[in-house]
This record gives sequence, structure tokens and C-alpha cells, in this order.
Amino acid sequence: MTLMLIVGAIWKIVDLTRAPRDRVLRLLVACLLLLASGQILSFPDVLLAVDSATAVGVGKIVFNAVHMSGLGALILVFLFSMPGPDAAGRRQVRLHAGLLAGVLTVLVIDMIATPPALRGHTLTTADMTQPAIAAFYLIGNAYFVYAYLTPALWALRYARLANRHLAVGLRAMALGLFVLALTSVNRVVWVFLRIDDPGSHQAFNTVNWSMNDWALGIVLLGLTYSAGMQVAAHLRSVVHHRRMYRELTPLWTALAAAYPELVLNVEPSGSRWRRFRFRRTHERFYRRLIECRDGLVRLSPYLARVAPEADLARGPADQLARHIAEALALKPATEDPDTAFSATRIASPSGNDLGAEARELVAVSRAYAKGHREQGTDHR
Repeated sequence: MTLMLIVGAIWKIVDLTRAPRDRVLRLLVACLLLLASGQILSFPDVLLAVDSATAVGVGKIVFNAVHMSGLGALILVFLFSMPGPDAAGRRQVRLHAGLLAGVLTVLVIDMIATPPALRGHTLTTADMTQPAIAAFYLIGNAYFVYAYLTPALWALRYARLANRHLAVGLRAMALGLFVLALTSVNRVVWVFLRIDDPGSHQAFNTVNWSMNDWALGIVLLGLTYSAGMQVAAHLRSVVHHRRMYRELTPLWTALAAAYPELVLNVEPSGSRWRRFRFRRTHERFYRRLIECRDGLVRLSPYLARVAPEADLARGPADQLARHIAEALALKPATEDPDTAFSATRIASPSGNDLGAEARELVAVSRAYAKGHREQGTDHR
């Protein structure tokens, strides 16, 4: 769980570098970092190290402060994501911050009131009859119930307004938070059971901690589901555009040779940025698509001359590819700059979107490659 929180925090930190003024994203990064730190502080060896460096009981206070602050940040993520008056938002922030500060103050007082020899207590301690120890767990878990239920209800509210993938993630997160709230209620029950019979019901606590771990995993899956689906969609888009970029190469090579001035932003062949072209897949694909379209516009007068009766806008791709080859052969090496030509619509797509445009030109490029096996080399 700790690793998932750390990975999630790094992921969102990267997003934050692109949008440093995004308040909700800043809070989400703080939430993930605090929860990850809380998980690390919950390890017995880490708690022991903190107590050894300070005083017995300090590690438990620090863990609760960090973990509760992480949950408080999660509440603020939902609070600031909902549009509303700034004054109302500030009141809500003061309310949540005041409640958190009050709970932490009470926990510190309880720890101070606990005899020094008993400050290393846990939920399995035999000293649960001590009022300060019992109050520590009752008050702490009561806050956890509130801190889990509040964002769970917000998540369900947002899920009704969100798109499909985000709604699934929010509902999964809400489910995990509801189960975490239930485990906190169970710990309150466990405290009373330990007060009544200090050595009993150990299996109850074991099952409850198992539920806690599973619920936390569900929350993390909910938090990352929507982002994961976005990444998957992005990767599919990258793969698709890389394939279409390569398929446009035969047509682009022929047109770029005829009209080199249309090629945009040519990079030197030794450019170190060639090693990182995968980062610019979409940019390179759209640039090549534009260059192909511009080249066909420039070539269209010659196409009209070699195929005056052909439907150049809607004709079959293989027929148009033959006409392009003939037009390129007809075009003089150097055109008279004073000669005026009228452009003709070439390979007009059936749809109005960019995807239809790309599919039309890819079909022409494939047909052109099929008829001309010797392809040029992309020197970019």
C-alpha cells in the first residue's frame, strides 16, 4: 500500500509541475504524501526509532497527526473541487482544520496523562482500562470515522456528475472509505471489549486489520482508476498516431521532394532531440498530415490537368494515387512564380473531423506505396 501511495504521489507531482497553480492538485499531492508518510510511520520499527530519538509515545502522536492531516487534505480536495462561494469554502476549511487541531490536542493531552511506562501502548495492550489510553483510541478512531465518511459521501456526490471512468473510480474510492470507516467503528468496539475483558477477542482485531488493508487498497485503486484509464487511452492514441505517421510516409516523401518549402521545422539529422521523438508523437503526426494536405493543394492544378474528368475529391484511393504519380511527373522542377493556378479539392474526406482526414490521406498513401515500391527516406 505504501508503494502505491508513493507512486501515486510521484505521478501527481509530475502533473503538478505542468499546473503549479492548481489548488486541488496541490492538495491531492499533499494528501498522497501525507498518507504515504503515515503508512511508513505505522511500521513498528519506524515508531520505535522515532520514540528512541525523542520520547516514548511521540511516534504514535506523529503517526496520527500525519495520517489525520492526509485525510483532512482529502476532504479539502473534494471541498475545493465543488464550485461555490469562497466565503463558504473558507468556513468549511476553518471547520475541518479546527476539528483536526482539536482532536490532535486531545490526543497529546491523553498521551501526557498516560503514565510514562505505559505510553508505548497499542490496541492489544493489557492496560486498556487506563482512562487516558482508552480515550486515546476512542477519540482517535471517532475522528477517523468522520474523516473517512466525509470524503466518501463527497465521492458519491461527484460520481453522479462525472464521466463513466471517473464515476467508477469515485464509487470504488467511496466503497473503500466506507469500509475504512467501518474498521474504525470496529476499533471503538474493540476498545470496549478490551476494557471488559483485556485478553479476549484477538481474532476480531486480526480480521479488522485485514479489512483495513483491503479497504485502503480499494481506495487507492479508485484514486488511480480514472487516471489509469486516461494513460491507457493516451498510449493507444500514441500507438495509433505512430502507425498512421509511418503510413503517411510514402505520400509525404513524394510531396516533400516536390515542395520542400512546405516541410515545417526540419531538425538537423544529428539533433539530440531525435532520440526523444516518442515524446512528440502527436505533434509530428499532425505536422505530417498538414504537410501532406498542403502538398496536395499545391499539386492539385497538375492533378486537374492529368485527370480532367476524374473525381479527385471522392475518387478511389488507388486511382488518385496513380494520378498523383502522373502529376508529380508533369510538374516542372522549377515553377514559374508568376504563373497562377487554381486549386482543386483532392481526397476530400466523408467526415468533417481530423480523423476522417487522416484516414483518407493514409488510404491514398498506402495506394501510392503499393504502386511505387521504392520509397523515399524521411530525413527528419
